[in-house]
Amino acid sequence: MTTAGARPGRVVRGVLAEWVLEARERHLNAYTDVVVLAEFRGPAGQVRTIEGFYDGERFRVRFSPDEAGPWHVRVTSRPHDDGLSLAASFEVLPGAGGPARAVPGTGWGFTDAQGRPLFVLGDTAYHLFAMAHCGADVSGYLRRRREQGFDLIRVRVPVSPFHPPDGHNDWQTRSCWPWGGSPQYPLFDRFDAAWFATVDRVVGEASRIGIGLELVVEGWGMEFPFNARGQFTAEWEDLWLRHLVARYDAWDSVWIWTLMNEYEFYPDGVPRYERVADLWALRMARRLKQLAPHGKAVAVHNGPAGPPFAERFAVDPGAVDAVMVQSWGSHDAEEGWLATGLETRIGELLAGWEGSALLSEYGYERNPGLPLTFPLHEFCDVGHTRRGAWRGAMSGLGVVHGFDNTWGPFLNLQDDQDGVAALVHLARFFREHVDFHRLRPAPGLVTGPPAAEGRSALVLRDPGAGTVVVYLPVGGHVRLTGLGAPTAAVRTYDPRTGVLSEPRTQSCDLPFGAAGAAVDDQLDQVLLIAPG
Repeated sequence: MTTAGARPGRVVRGVLAEWVLEARERHLNAYTDVVVLAEFRGPAGQVRTIEGFYDGERFRVRFSPDEAGPWHVRVTSRPHDDGLSLAASFEVLPGAGGPARAVPGTGWGFTDAQGRPLFVLGDTAYHLFAMAHCGADVSGYLRRRREQGFDLIRVRVPVSPFHPPDGHNDWQTRSCWPWGGSPQYPLFDRFDAAWFATVDRVVGEASRIGIGLELVVEGWGMEFPFNARGQFTAEWEDLWLRHLVARYDAWDSVWIWTLMNEYEFYPDGVPRYERVADLWALRMARRLKQLAPHGKAVAVHNGPAGPPFAERFAVDPGAVDAVMVQSWGSHDAEEGWLATGLETRIGELLAGWEGSALLSEYGYERNPGLPLTFPLHEFCDVGHTRRGAWRGAMSGLGVVHGFDNTWGPFLNLQDDQDGVAALVHLARFFREHVDFHRLRPAPGLVTGPPAAEGRSALVLRDPGAGTVVVYLPVGGHVRLTGLGAPTAAVRTYDPRTGVLSEPRTQSCDLPFGAAGAAVDDQLDQVLLIAPG
């Protein structure tokens, strides 16, 4: 990024460039009383427009060009200020950088900056910016996750210091209020410069490390100020959105803009579906796309499990690009280890959906060494983590999970819970052993009497090559039909250790798996089958 006062002469395609401007006139409130607008013209005549933002001292314009060659920028302001005007040319050099993209219908819905199919593996650290603001080693955490093969971290820009019923951010040693004033006396017409300097630092560090961020624009509808629309008016909401987009849309580390965490409104704290939430989401999505020129995915994250998203957004199907699916499956004492029903709920939510999607929340793995501040986590053990991830992937989705250590009220960025290894093994299987982007759910291949819910085999098939992946949540065996060959080469993959066996040949008329194994032995298994 350029230093204050600099004017880029050369920048690299897909990499953030910044223009810094000093106002010459006095503006009573530079956040609300001045609009800085930058128009960029590219070598093919394309035009990209983005607002500048005020950082508490200066105005900045951030842009990431998408094509090499000569570009021209023209900056103007309303009202006119000579210091906030600029006309300049700059050269964009070739480069392979840039964020991942939501590309519905391609692979599993996401590609990297070069257009290659992307199997997304993510973690959740909602309060990552606040943790950094309070002195935690966020850089070390991000580097470790990237080295482990994680692509994406879910982060909320606004921070809630309290998660009901008993989750308090005891690690929070300084104010993380992003606006002016305080929660008791908010000033929504300005932003806290120190807070946003920390956010800038973390977003920049993620860019240097090469890990993506999902930025959640608004927290729960039940928390302040999002539950107080009489105070946090539409005008302040729009100012908030404009500031975030101007400040962060150009960063290659920002992959996804998620409008709200559990976007259905329930200011009284009782989760439920309300149609007005869909209308809000469509309006916000269109507004964000109007402001943001870099083509980042605009997403929603659900709370209630219905109705299907194709139905929710049928009136404007192109507004929302991706659904960050939340569905936990079973998480009780009897079947928390199985995550029963997760793939069924995913199928119901995404029935008819033509956009992209990720399984982005199915519980948070419990650390028994920490207080139980959120009772729903009690039976989310490593089995729930592993099986939930495989149920999501066998539904044709990338997977984002989370852990007690880092998701919110606790701050332990340096120690990994057991389920991290299980997620790494999952990602390696799909990235290294199969052409995952060609695989599609194929429940019709399973023959014979259906198993009990949660114990049924899940199947993916490559329609071209014929490769089949079978996940057996409790081990055992399965019979398959329609494989198109009398024999198959079969390999087993252990989702607990990441070990793939040597292939063995068997008849397709015989059961696949350990035919003599007892059901409910709790040893889940993956079969990789190559007919012929």
